[in-house]
Amino acid sequence: MYLFTSESVSAGHPDKCADIIADTIVDRLLELDPDARVATEIFISGKHIVIGGEVKTDLPLSEEFYRLCALDALSGIGYPEAGFSEEQTLYPETADIQVLVSRQSPDISIGVDQKSGELGAGDQGMMFGYACDETPQLMPAAIAWARILRDTLYDYAKNNPSRFGVDIKTQMSVDYGSRENFEAGIAENVTKVVAAIPHAESESIEKVREEIRQLLEETMRKNAIPFDAEKITFFIDGTGRYVNHSPLADSGLTGRKVVCDTYGGYAPIGGGSQSSKDYTKVDRSGLYAARWIARHIVAAGLAKKALVELAYVIGHAKPLHMTVNTLGTSQIALDDAALGAKIAAQFPLTPRWITERFGLDKPQEGRFLYADIAARGQVGYADYPWEQSDALEWFKSLR
Repeated sequence: MYLFTSESVSAGHPDKCADIIADTIVDRLLELDPDARVATEIFISGKHIVIGGEVKTDLPLSEEFYRLCALDALSGIGYPEAGFSEEQTLYPETADIQVLVSRQSPDISIGVDQKSGELGAGDQGMMFGYACDETPQLMPAAIAWARILRDTLYDYAKNNPSRFGVDIKTQMSVDYGSRENFEAGIAENVTKVVAAIPHAESESIEKVREEIRQLLEETMRKNAIPFDAEKITFFIDGTGRYVNHSPLADSGLTGRKVVCDTYGGYAPIGGGSQSSKDYTKVDRSGLYAARWIARHIVAAGLAKKALVELAYVIGHAKPLHMTVNTLGTSQIALDDAALGAKIAAQFPLTPRWITERFGLDKPQEGRFLYADIAARGQVGYADYPWEQSDALEWFKSLR
């Protein structure tokens, strides 16, 4: 056996509640003012929600604006659930919301909003993009499959609010059989599945475990996730009781689920989270660009795996560098340095270019919303603009 494990959390997880509130603020500010600069942080503990950070906009914003963003986000997530009391889950209307938002430092805007029309990076840092051919999503198997199970349980909970809650976690252990298979991206079987889903106090744990196991097995078969029903082990609500949940049972904070949001620990993560930030913050836009490049390298057949690093300095538009590592899986004559040089020469990778390429200043219903991305994950979903193979022919020309 050679195992790799990844975890995923649902929109109802307290950390995700914080991310979704923060990105609801980003969405609504950019819808009203595409030039707004946003970097808000959310802390949730029990019934207390603290909204802090910095915003730059000419819009007349009141505390009620931020309060409504928080309440609407929590309602959309699925709080409260009908089967749980105010002591067991969060009732948003009872929340004590404190707003501590100040104006963004003018020292940042000096370098970001340049007279040439270019955007300087809103911060320094490094970002990683990763892709592999293990799954159709060009994502590692463990995180891709853990998300499928998470989405199934989350939908099930939202459709059965009198029985289940939305504060859900899944974990998937994938057996590659050998180190050689792992390096080649050949996943053989799922051997262990961990799931936590809140259940109403009236539900017996035995019934919950059997019902949820059947649902997970059915989902795995439907999605062609390989497993041996005789050998796989399920851990469902491991303590035997999961009734108290939501931020009442565990505090939430923005930016604390970056591994779940990206590659499930399979590849490096950058220096900062994506949620809560506008498009000038390269922690967000740079990650999307790096993933876009990595998935094109794999989709075009240039390599079976690709790791791309970007680095920026605050106030400067061009990245300090863009480095490609195909992890020994290259399928072309070009070495990684030459491949990276050709990509860097073809695509500017400035914040302005990235923003315009993916429409990051225009989140909208029916296209993409940052709050939805915070709920699902920052990469790996085909409907995201940075997951499109819209430069595939150029990448194929490098073969």
